[in-house]
Amino acid sequence: MSADKKTVLNAVHREMGARMVPFGGWDMPVHYGSQIEEHHAVRQDAGMFDVCHMTVVDLRGERVRAFLSHLLANDVARLKTPGKALYSCMLRPDGGVIDDLIVYFMDEDWFRMVVNAGTTEKDIAWLREQAPAFEVSVEPRFDLGMIAVQGPNARDKALPLMAPALREAAAALKPFNAATDGHWFVGRTGYTGEDGFEIMLPEDETEALWRELAAAGVRPCGLGARDTLRLEAGMNLYSQDMDEGVTPLAAGLAWTVSLEGGRDFIGREALERQRAAGGIPRFIGVVLDGRGVLRAHQKLFDGGREVGEITSGGFSPTLQRAIGMARVAADAGADLQVEIRGRKLPLIQVKMPFVRHGEALIEL
Repeated sequence: MSADKKTVLNAVHREMGARMVPFGGWDMPVHYGSQIEEHHAVRQDAGMFDVCHMTVVDLRGERVRAFLSHLLANDVARLKTPGKALYSCMLRPDGGVIDDLIVYFMDEDWFRMVVNAGTTEKDIAWLREQAPAFEVSVEPRFDLGMIAVQGPNARDKALPLMAPALREAAAALKPFNAATDGHWFVGRTGYTGEDGFEIMLPEDETEALWRELAAAGVRPCGLGARDTLRLEAGMNLYSQDMDEGVTPLAAGLAWTVSLEGGRDFIGREALERQRAAGGIPRFIGVVLDGRGVLRAHQKLFDGGREVGEITSGGFSPTLQRAIGMARVAADAGADLQVEIRGRKLPLIQVKMPFVRHGEALIEL
């Protein structure tokens, strides 16, 4: 896999000793010396992630709310207060997930969307295909950088670095809300199971903020820690836990689908047919009962019957155990085994998330 795209922070990453790897066509830091220490920094203090590769898209027009009501499986009618955010999937007509994303309501003529890096081109193409019927403009904001600051002390360390007006507004934010000041945008959102901010700002100001955060004691973190943190938090990863061949109902994301009322969103009919037919695969959390490592695509068995697979798996630094997410047949039993190198090892089914706000949420 080649990496032909670089974020505005790439030179700084190398200066700080990052190990760089190709990721979805981008050159990204996987760690700065110790993935485990970076993971613990986020759970116990504060860490920051370069997420400039993700894409901000501004959607504007008098009918932008109606557009998003048609486009998304979750219902933007829930967004009543400016700055409020909503997590949703954007679906194909057959119910497959084009992408999972966050959308922010800024005012009745402006919503802001943040989409995944690897799906940017198809997302923008899909948005632009659907937008003309609603006279909505689709504006990718490639001029913005983005830094995620996460951890129990993240907000306290980030707030002093903001302009006074934004600092006051950001300090007052409730989770899943955002504030703006000029070209700066701060959302109290994240992908780690910890509190913190996702800060969008002009690209040419991003390096200065990264250095100021580092000077304030916020630890730079790479893709490795980001993955173990989101796995512990039970957060789906596009292309592993769902994709265009998987509906949100089969990806543990039924809670993001709003079927109340008669809202006609893309993919609704397919989801209703799937629900009526029954037999929807279950999406579960699992812990390996013993030594070993869980990885995506390992097969799962109920006795001698293959019933599913691990979709995301890895070692949990917080729990010191191998954990995973899995999609299994609706009638799979409680006693499951995973096949690792020709051996079938027992799994313990648990309710996700595994960890949230630094605390283990499962009992073994």
